Amino acid sequence: MPARNVIKQYTEDAYYHVYNRGVEKRAIFQDDQDYTVFLNLLKRHLSGKTQSDKRGTPYETYEGKLELLAYSLMTNHFHLLFYLSQDATSVTKLMRRVAGAYTTYFNKKYRRVGHLFQGVYKCSKITNEAYLHHISRYIHLNARDYKAWPYSSYPYYRGKYKSDWVMPGKVLQLFDNDVRSYEQFMVDYLDHKNMLDELKHELADM
Repeated sequence: MPARNVIKQYTEDAYYHVYNRGVEKRAIFQDDQDYTVFLNLLKRHLSGKTQSDKRGTPYETYEGKLELLAYSLMTNHFHLLFYLSQDATSVTKLMRRVAGAYTTYFNKKYRRVGHLFQGVYKCSKITNEAYLHHISRYIHLNARDYKAWPYSSYPYYRGKYKSDWVMPGKVLQLFDNDVRSYEQFMVDYLDHKNMLDELKHELADM
């Protein structure tokens, strides 16, 4: 039987939760530079500002096709929340490019060889509005001290940062674009423990 959320069939105008961890649960981020490199790889392909490689060839961009709504990078795993507006292959292409480039960087830096991630990334389609509400909170609460954790999109939700490649708007619209309502939603997570437990079951492979 296939592992949960490995087989992926994408449809446009839909939300997806993408996640993966290090092979054998090993660390995939060992210092600040590692986190920054991974985020810059996402930015490379999601920003409206085209970047090019050393030969001057532009990197493929998914701006207008794929929006990164939320993220959290932890020591041995990551979570990403996407909205796919067009081109059903965008998620697969982006993750292949980011994972491949990051593995090359990581292996060179730490003088290792072989796979870095535990197989193909997992992907869960967000099937209803309640799920969309809670998955962003689940992602941000991966860090115990989530308010101070520098490698998640939570500061973007609080209005501390803005960019053209992290776009919390579609989630914040569910809270009437009221930042304080979202912050209270984070604080009140214990009132919705059942929903969080359901998400953890959905992500059993983590």
